[in-house]
Amino acid sequence: MTELDVYPLKSCGGTALREAEITPRGVRHDRELMLVTPGGAHLSQREVPRMALLRPVYDGGKLRVEPPDPATQAPLTHEVRRDRPARDITLFKVPDRGVDQGDEVADWFSTALGVPCRLVGFPDDHVRRVGWADAVGETGYADSLPLLVTSEESLAELNTRLADPVPMTRFRPNVVVSGWREPFEEDGVRRLRIGEVEVELVKPCGRCVIVNVDQATGVKGREPLRTLAGFRTVRTDRPRVVFGRTGFPRTPGTIRVGDPVVLLG
Repeated sequence: MTELDVYPLKSCGGTALREAEITPRGVRHDRELMLVTPGGAHLSQREVPRMALLRPVYDGGKLRVEPPDPATQAPLTHEVRRDRPARDITLFKVPDRGVDQGDEVADWFSTALGVPCRLVGFPDDHVRRVGWADAVGETGYADSLPLLVTSEESLAELNTRLADPVPMTRFRPNVVVSGWREPFEEDGVRRLRIGEVEVELVKPCGRCVIVNVDQATGVKGREPLRTLAGFRTVRTDRPRVVFGRTGFPRTPGTIRVGDPVVLLG
């Protein structure tokens, strides 16, 4: 395994890790926080590409976020509250729950992004069940399943087709592996072991326009989604442009960059 990342604040910048605890919901603290509209609908880089510029650091208690423009706004430091009643929110228009973090934090994020928004946290007593076919599990505020695995070989193949190569950050994976015999070998992998953790990969990751957002600048372009669509469109319930594979942790434990990746089936 060559990379390990966590995204504590959904659709904002990731944090590169050397090691991480893997829980039933994926990397600990992954997508544990989310920005929503004042009405409670989730926000993402689809609507607000500038969210890529927010760089959260979160330990399960204290959240620290650097602003996109340090010259005009101080960093945010906030102790995430768990002792408030959860409010109704929606994630992809599906009813969900979140603990609102208050007006002061909402004002900071609204100023940073230039759109009205509020911060919510995943309630301690909340279980969000997700599944695909016969595989079920739980997750935080992730779009779909709790773990996303990509490979360096797949990115290298994509970049041979692009005039301007893109980094892996465009695809926002949790785990990046290397050493595949060929690109997109992950398509056919159902189970693997990373260090002491077993992972079940159950479906390809359908990609949206977020991959066109430069995670360093927050600027949205036309690539690499257009090129991917030309050779990585599959039909499941509907046509999807895919890159990477999502799944569930099946055993808890700690994984580390450099851990061997063993194919189990």
